Amino acid sequence: MAAIRVRARRRAAVVFGGALALAAPLVVVGGGPAQAAACNVTTGPYQRQVEQFLGRPVDGVQSAADCTAIQSFQATHGITPTMGYAGPLTWQTMSTMLAQRAAGKNPNAEGKCPVNLGRIACVDLTRQLSWIQDGATLKYGPVPVRTGKAETPTRTGLKKIYYRSIDHWSTIYNVSMPYSQFFDGGIAFHSVTKSMWNPPGSGGCVNMTTTDAKAYWSLLTNGEDVFVYGRKPGT
Repeated sequence: MAAIRVRARRRAAVVFGGALALAAPLVVVGGGPAQAAACNVTTGPYQRQVEQFLGRPVDGVQSAADCTAIQSFQATHGITPTMGYAGPLTWQTMSTMLAQRAAGKNPNAEGKCPVNLGRIACVDLTRQLSWIQDGATLKYGPVPVRTGKAETPTRTGLKKIYYRSIDHWSTIYNVSMPYSQFFDGGIAFHSVTKSMWNPPGSGGCVNMTTTDAKAYWSLLTNGEDVFVYGRKPGT
């Protein structure tokens, strides 16, 4: 992401308040579904947990209906192989969603993100959550994010936004990165069309939905603090 160019075309950023939308088990957040494969009728190691998450009868035994429901969840979030098997990656994704729901409107309950620096964007890798606070006052979020995979992690620590590009283009990845706000080398907040729970993760950037990326663009500016902490599940 370091080698970059900015498109000449600009667009206005309009923002409304946002919050984590995780009320239902199956959450669709953009992105194309993974290609469906034949259903796996084998009972998985996380069968009961997955059944409960999806609102299925909890008997710990794979059924055709269980498989179809699991497969739909996997397709929505790009989990492969998309075969309806209740395996570790599927349950890890669901566990992250549950942790995000549990955060409610008090994501900094443990005080891990600094409250003595004024306005700051917090990124919790463990829960894959981000929010903006001003001191101890929550200003936006928390919202689900998609951070770096094991090979290209989102680096932890206290950073500052140093460059913003509303209609950015990455010449390395040859992809659009709208509402980019760079805070650590080539690492930026920016919007994507993928599900926020699409494994294995980004190239290091903090991916967001368009709505949330617009909000961050409106609420942050150059010189604002960003604090990244925790460890992404599975890395």
